[in-house]
Amino acid sequence: MTDLDRLLEFAARSRLAEGGFGYLGDDGRVRPERGQETWIVARMTHVFGLARLTGRSGWDELVRHGVEALTAGPLHDGARGGWYASTADDTKAAYVHAFVVLAGATATTAGAPGGRLLLDEALDVWQNRFWDDAEGLAVEEWDAGWSRLSDYRGVNANMHGVEATLAAADALGDDDPRTEQLRRQALRTTERVVHGWAREGDWRLPEHFTAEWQPLPDYNRAEPAHPFRPYGVTVGHQFEWARLALHLRAALDRDRLSRAEDDAGWLLEDATRLFAAAASRGWAADGHDGFPYTLDWDDRPVVAQRMHWVLCEAVAAARTLAAVTGDASYRRLAVRWWAHGEARFADPATGSWHHELTPEGAVASGTWDGQPDAYHLAQALLLDGRPVRGSVAAALR
Repeated sequence: MTDLDRLLEFAARSRLAEGGFGYLGDDGRVRPERGQETWIVARMTHVFGLARLTGRSGWDELVRHGVEALTAGPLHDGARGGWYASTADDTKAAYVHAFVVLAGATATTAGAPGGRLLLDEALDVWQNRFWDDAEGLAVEEWDAGWSRLSDYRGVNANMHGVEATLAAADALGDDDPRTEQLRRQALRTTERVVHGWAREGDWRLPEHFTAEWQPLPDYNRAEPAHPFRPYGVTVGHQFEWARLALHLRAALDRDRLSRAEDDAGWLLEDATRLFAAAASRGWAADGHDGFPYTLDWDDRPVVAQRMHWVLCEAVAAARTLAAVTGDASYRRLAVRWWAHGEARFADPATGSWHHELTPEGAVASGTWDGQPDAYHLAQALLLDGRPVRGSVAAALR
């Protein structure tokens, strides 16, 4: 059975002596050829911050290690601001910065030294470089000097922007004037994405857009298994958006938000409908148990490989819906899907899960090689049996 302590011990192997965290292979060794990647460093910092919030001892140093790497390491652009995608890629992406905000927020909630300074800086960059207030959405990617903005717009980065800003609001607390603003932003983004595009598409969410936010339904058709921008409907993201809608619903301070925003009763309805579409169209869509990575616009599998994170998000969404609604059917789905994950994905040699399988259950590596990411699995474990709050960290606190 997957155990949080074993998962954390495995994740701790990613610590780099020179700072930050590296990409782990199946053998639990860092892949040095990948250098440092900001999304890995930030996610690991977040996970170790969550471990600290559970009351487990021994994780303070790893949280500090991550905060220091993000504050003063080679990924941080001290002169021009922001964070490079990696030590080999100097672009500055919303996806990456969302996770730096999340790391800073969780470190702050956990009381880690330097956490609040990291959060304040990351929020400043997010608000001034990525947040487009006219659209209620975040732009995607800048060059290193903040002079050229990509024409691409994406929902994945906005999804993690919602997660990060909700966590930041929880970390700052209600006395900080930014808190209400951040929750409003999360609501505006979720309304456009879920209540807008997902609902209008019969709960098939487009992920890729032009600079004017016109959908690009054929984007990456030639590279359908892209790890961050795959073609078609990404089943796991629909589960993730359903869960985030419920975190947002829990976070809305009804005494401070305007009346129009207070009437966001659609959040629960849309979460249940988005979840139902992902579950009914995704599970065993090709005749094999499990969720394919992606579907086309007619609900046919495109990339049939099974990704661990998709199942983790399905379980986490089901557990969150069970907690919010009291409907036992969601709990039964979570139990069933978790058992599938334990039977297929769990790696007894590492304590983590294989990141990619064939539809028949063999270990694969077409999109994900190794086991670099403890984030999805740790959160699925930690959400079980806890109250629904704006962020996982707030639920643990």
